[in-house]
Amino acid sequence: MTLSLSFPLRIRELADDDHPRTRLTLHGANTLSDAELISLLFGAGGDAEQTLQLAQQMLSDAGGLPGIQRLSIEELQQVPGVGVVRAARIKAALELTRRLVLAGFDERFQIRAPSDAAQLMLIEMSHLDQEHLRVICLDTKNRVQKIQTLYVGSLNSSLLRVGEVFKEAVRLNSAAIILVHNHPSGDPSPSADDIQVTRDVAAAGKLLDIDLLDHLIIGQGQWVSLRERGLGFGT
Repeated sequence: MTLSLSFPLRIRELADDDHPRTRLTLHGANTLSDAELISLLFGAGGDAEQTLQLAQQMLSDAGGLPGIQRLSIEELQQVPGVGVVRAARIKAALELTRRLVLAGFDERFQIRAPSDAAQLMLIEMSHLDQEHLRVICLDTKNRVQKIQTLYVGSLNSSLLRVGEVFKEAVRLNSAAIILVHNHPSGDPSPSADDIQVTRDVAAAGKLLDIDLLDHLIIGQGQWVSLRERGLGFGT
């Protein structure tokens, strides 16, 4: 059963067997809507009907689960009816989800295509509120050795220290690296700086005999491979 944001079904109108907590117990969590799951995170305190309506309103105002994930714990506490305890529960649940997904990728995860690297990084980087530049270090079989966060802030080609990009790869004797950074705006379209950074790093990699396999830009639930688009990888 899916709840409508426009015409929310009231808790008291539900049969006992159709209550969110009962349905979760009898039929599994996948039978519940996003709002119902969030309302259960809020706990048993307070009026159940109001709790469900609060969860529905929060989802609507934030633009769904991705919007809620982008909110800091301080911002969550500004939502009427959400105090420090409820905000902490929401952030904890989202963090557990992120860790569960990442747990499926062990440190020897092999990159066979740009989509593999995007899958590895998308859930963690899609909703960051600042720009992060990360370096994936790979061995000779393109297996992940380490993922390093190099910068937090705007990626600017004039400020990038290319030597820092390869420092960990040199230490690990990596055969290749992949650059990954996010656009907090949600639009993964490459900028002129993004392309210049790719050119600079690719050129330095040739001198160090460490190949730049790709440069991925992560948006909100989407990504772009500069290698696939032929940007910054000219001969």
